[in-house]
Amino acid sequence: MTDARTAPTTVERIKYAYGAKLPASMREWVANDLAGPGAAFGMVAFWAVPCVILLVPMLFVPADWLIRANMTIPILVPYIFFSIALNRVYRRYRLSQHGLDPELINKRERERNADVYDEYYRKYRGGQR
Repeated sequence: MTDARTAPTTVERIKYAYGAKLPASMREWVANDLAGPGAAFGMVAFWAVPCVILLVPMLFVPADWLIRANMTIPILVPYIFFSIALNRVYRRYRLSQHGLDPELINKRERERNADVYDEYYRKYRGGQR
């Protein structure tokens, strides 16, 4: 019997958020999750959760709040920075992992800026794409 579900269960969603592959019947859901509206923010949020879980115990160290902040912020800020910087790379990888075109990441941007691209190609490329 084949799995014809089009959206993951909660457990599948958590596994998927941290690298598991979903069945082929959920490709449309995966494409929307990785290339749809809010995909970049969602990816950064999901990847911030493990770091925050590891840093929360440092907030209970019996010390001044400035010391606690100095223990956690130098870890959290670069972690979030690199999550943002590598977001597109990882989402492209996840799309290819699920057998989808990695160029879906750029689809919304191309649609939003279609007039700019058309003008560029008309002006500098002789109207050819």
